[in-house]
Amino acid sequence: MRSRLRDGEAFDRLVEEHYDDVLAYCRRHAPSYDEAPDVAQEAFLRFVRSGRSPVEGKPLAYLLTIARNLCIDASRAKRPPAVPLDVDVPDRSPGADPAAACAGGEVGGLVEALDPELREVVELRFDQGFKVGEIAQVLGVSRFAVNRRLNRALAELRRGLEGRSGA
Repeated sequence: MRSRLRDGEAFDRLVEEHYDDVLAYCRRHAPSYDEAPDVAQEAFLRFVRSGRSPVEGKPLAYLLTIARNLCIDASRAKRPPAVPLDVDVPDRSPGADPAAACAGGEVGGLVEALDPELREVVELRFDQGFKVGEIAQVLGVSRFAVNRRLNRALAELRRGLEGRSGA
């Protein structure tokens, strides 16, 4: 297995196929946007050191698990900087169009307002396109826990949209 990892071509393909996904994950979860490339790079290095084959199994799920742990470690080591929130004021008039609110980024604002545990599940499911089992593997929880978090997150988003549209 280690010999396959040392195969530069296989590792190059791994990076080419998954770097953007790992970097996107790190940009959302690292303590700062600027640290994300370093965390993503470290995730690939740890993957190589683990001896796992880049062509067997689901390397992206394993890479994201490593990236998640690195982001948590980085957050513990360094408190995240305070960032001003850019909040769009929704149109609360009776004729406001919910579809237009979605297109205007209102859903994104609601997702950002979710508890980090719920937001992470929503991002993995809808941004990354992961299946429930893959999310469970990345987060180190059961499929039941993923489904529960996903249902809670969707219910909160639904309530947020209904509350903003006056329904």
